[in-house]
Amino acid sequence: MADVSASMVKELREKTGAGMMDCKKVLAEAGGDMARAEELLRKKGLAAAAKKSSRAATEGAVASYIHMGGKIGVLIEVNCETDFVARTEGFQALVKDLSLHVAAAAPLYVRREEVPAEVIAKELEIARAQAREQKKPEPIVEKIATGKVEKYYAETCLLEQPFVKDDKKKIQDVLNEAVARIGENLQVRRFVRYVLGEGLEKKKEDYAAEVAKAAGLQA
Repeated sequence: MADVSASMVKELREKTGAGMMDCKKVLAEAGGDMARAEELLRKKGLAAAAKKSSRAATEGAVASYIHMGGKIGVLIEVNCETDFVARTEGFQALVKDLSLHVAAAAPLYVRREEVPAEVIAKELEIARAQAREQKKPEPIVEKIATGKVEKYYAETCLLEQPFVKDDKKKIQDVLNEAVARIGENLQVRRFVRYVLGEGLEKKKEDYAAEVAKAAGLQA
């Protein structure tokens, strides 16, 4: 077991948000290798999340996030198991981060199971047509189509998107780490994202410029 300094523990805590003892333990297990310690923490988070995922999460919070002086607004509901945890600073910070992410990344669904079958069928159809147009062999066509669907999930499903504050993590990783840290089942139940003027009749060029600006989250 390697010697672990207080500064190493502090650095890992700041990077991951995990508890001090957990950081110390994985650093010792990883022989002081910071990258390996982060990987171990993520694996422990996955295990903790799997154990707790069947437990009822009926408490939590609905939070809002407004950006660009009212141009983009988000409402999100995140559930936990107890009212006590719902009121903690750590849980509130998680909900705030998730609402900010929704504003920035514009997901369409929480998880892939929510994507309508007809949407996936259409994505597959388009991907196959494009691959066949390029004269790809049929087995390759199917691989390309499957890959395009996976990319679609990664772009549109909240839990599979790279976290806007740390693109090395997916939102599911952020939740798993929070489960390990907080000790309760945590679930994103639903969200809604508004862009001012979306769907209204406007001059085509004005609306396109406004949406582009909003999508970029320019201050």
